[in-house]
Amino acid sequence: MELFNAEGYEFARQVLQRGIAAVYLLAFISAANQFPALLGEHGLLPAPRYLARIKGTAGRGIPTLFRRHYSDRFLLAVAWSGAAVAALLVAGPPQAGPPWLPMAAFLLIWFLYLSIVNIGQTFYAFGWESLLLEAGFLAAFLGSTETAPPVTVLFLFRWLVFRLEFGAGLIKMRGDRVWRDLTALYYHHETQPMPNPASWYFHHLPKPLHRAEVLGNHFAQLVVPFFLFFPQPVAGIAAAVVIFTQCWLVLSGNFAWLNVLTILITFSAVADSTVQVLPWAGFAAPDPAATPVWFAVVVLAVTALMLYWAWEPLRNLFSSNQLMNASFNRWHLSNAYGAFGSITRSRNEVVLEGTLDEPGPDARWLEYGFKGKPGNPSRRPRQFAPYHLRLDWLMWFLALGAAGGSWFPVLLQKLLEGDRRVLALLRTDPFDGTPPRWIRARVYRYRFSTPAERRADGVWWVREPAGFLTDPVGLIGPSSDAPSSDAP
Repeated sequence: MELFNAEGYEFARQVLQRGIAAVYLLAFISAANQFPALLGEHGLLPAPRYLARIKGTAGRGIPTLFRRHYSDRFLLAVAWSGAAVAALLVAGPPQAGPPWLPMAAFLLIWFLYLSIVNIGQTFYAFGWESLLLEAGFLAAFLGSTETAPPVTVLFLFRWLVFRLEFGAGLIKMRGDRVWRDLTALYYHHETQPMPNPASWYFHHLPKPLHRAEVLGNHFAQLVVPFFLFFPQPVAGIAAAVVIFTQCWLVLSGNFAWLNVLTILITFSAVADSTVQVLPWAGFAAPDPAATPVWFAVVVLAVTALMLYWAWEPLRNLFSSNQLMNASFNRWHLSNAYGAFGSITRSRNEVVLEGTLDEPGPDARWLEYGFKGKPGNPSRRPRQFAPYHLRLDWLMWFLALGAAGGSWFPVLLQKLLEGDRRVLALLRTDPFDGTPPRWIRARVYRYRFSTPAERRADGVWWVREPAGFLTDPVGLIGPSSDAPSSDAP
């Protein structure tokens, strides 16, 4: 068993198992809070309607607990059950037992969350959903404190980090000249989906420093990932570089749990010897002979399966038509990753306004406030990551011109109805629960204020009107009857 076990990686296993479980806990809480309003029985994109549409041959291969039956109550039961198991894994009792116990717990939360993602449609079409699923699946085979972490599973985690980082680096170099001429960060902090409290300050850093940041990003994503497969201490140094760059991203923006999860899985390359300088970092080495034969057989079989599935994402990395955030199998395992292949040069925001008056020059329009995306120019951007505000993200894509015809008209109708679940997704309702008579979607061009504007006017943003996405619309009946075309 000596070749099977990776001695000296107990700290890595603890970080991987507890950290990944903590992200699952957050993801299940997010699902319980947001799924019913977005995708529930009376949501913007009702899951029962989606399941009815794919019923038969198209939907037969989709692994989900909801294939035969969906209800909001069932969804909440799945989400809170997953949260409970994830919380146990964060606390650690399953890992203190035999290796089958954490294996069963991680496979359970993996499948529960897979069941949610596979019916989540556009609201769950984010690369970090697949990343969480793949990481959770691999964590199931790290064993317990009775066994040393398997070498092959740590390798698969490093292969996951490699695809994530190297894929992101390649998609940038292939996608937009601003990454090649090192000017991407002239725009990124201002135009990213959801700036955080520090983004204004990052945006106003000197341009030579922005160019140095881009150059450092290329080094971290295109060069460093290869060294994750080297012996220690080289692998640990490479991991430190990746972790540092990901912490920089955490400080400068809201990207749900993408960066936090990347940091966690990168600890697969951090050996105990690297952290034993810390007074509390003492780890007992499990007896290699204690590894059950059945556990070794299962891990090697899973390793073989993952290596078989590795061909498609490997080929994708070196394809001129590289896919970003793509799954090559229905289980969301061995995926392709990447982010920000192109950088937006200016920022548009869709602002929703309602009125109790008849539309006209004298109508008084009041603005709805979102939790994460920019709205009131005087409101400082907030920190929400690693929590995922799904509606805010879709509103950002909508402002970029993405199709929203399947859900956006329904959102307007829900606001005209005063739907409490949808209103709970927002930060402010200017009508205090009283439905407006009319609603419209206005487009504004946003930019960060200059330091002088910030001092003079106390604003974080400066905005100017850029037209209308929709003219005023009134209630047309039950929201389920609202338009559902694919037009934006």
